[in-house]
Formats: sequence, C-alpha cells, structure tokens
Amino acid sequence: MTTRLLLLADTHVPKRARSLPEAVRRAASGVDLVVHAGDWVTASVLDDLAALAPVLGVWGNNDGADLRDRLPELARAEIDGVRVAVIHETGAATGREKRMDAAFPDTDLLVFGHSHIPWDTVTPAGMRLLNPGSPTDRRRQPVCTMMVLTLADGAVRETQLLEVARD
Repeated sequence: MTTRLLLLADTHVPKRARSLPEAVRRAASGVDLVVHAGDWVTASVLDDLAALAPVLGVWGNNDGADLRDRLPELARAEIDGVRVAVIHETGAATGREKRMDAAFPDTDLLVFGHSHIPWDTVTPAGMRLLNPGSPTDRRRQPVCTMMVLTLADGAVRETQLLEVARD
C-alpha cells in the first residue's frame, strides 16, 4: 500500500494570506492525508482542508482556544507502517536531531513547523525530520513552500519540497 501526504505548517490565515493558496487546495485534494504542524490561526483553514482530505494536525503557538479545543499539541499515527509524530515546535536548529531522538524514541517520521524554514534531515537513530516551511509566509526564504511525500512498506519513499505561488 502507498499513502501520499501533504505536509503543511504555518499557514497563518488570515494574517499572512486571506485564504489558503490555490496550490495548497489542489495539492490537498490529490493526497490521502493532510498533515499540518500548527499555526493555522483560524479554524476555517482546518475546516477547508478537512473538506478536501482527512487531516492529522496539531495546534501552534499562534492558535487560539478554538483550535486548541479541536487539536492536540502532539499528534501520533501509524501510516503504512511508519510511526508518525506531529508537533509545532522543536526548538533551536542546533542539536535538533539528538534532542528529537531523545524526545521521540518510537518515531520514524517527525513533522514540525514554527520556523517557516524547510528542513529535511535524518537523526542518528534514523528518524526523518521534516518541516514543510510555510505556504503563505516565506520568512527569510526565497519562496513559500509545502511538501508532498509518499509512504510505503514502512518507509518514506519520496519527498518533494514544492514552491507555493501566492494568489
């Protein structure tokens, strides 16, 4: 079995964009699961995405009580044999891999956000760390981004960092 995921974080609607970019909506309608690592800012983004595909998400530091009531701070799921965890913030980039190995020992893939900076590394214990960046606020990056990945047979098989055009 193969599962396609859309990874998002830091959508910041309506602060950084009035609504989700059309590229995000198209991508969400073509995957099996949307994974959002927090800072939605408005619950309408969760509702919009959930109308397009199932959503696994967490709240971020910019999310209010409405989202915190609906989402956990940490989400976990096993997808195609891959143990996935989602959290908004992982702290400083320096030492991240070792800290995440200690914090998430039974995890194969950790999706996180907060920095708006894409990140793709593997920890010493073999956990994949992915941050899709932000589709609405490029913060010190050349473009806005999101990720699409494929899981199959207990592993991440393909990862694509995609540029998101602002509508």
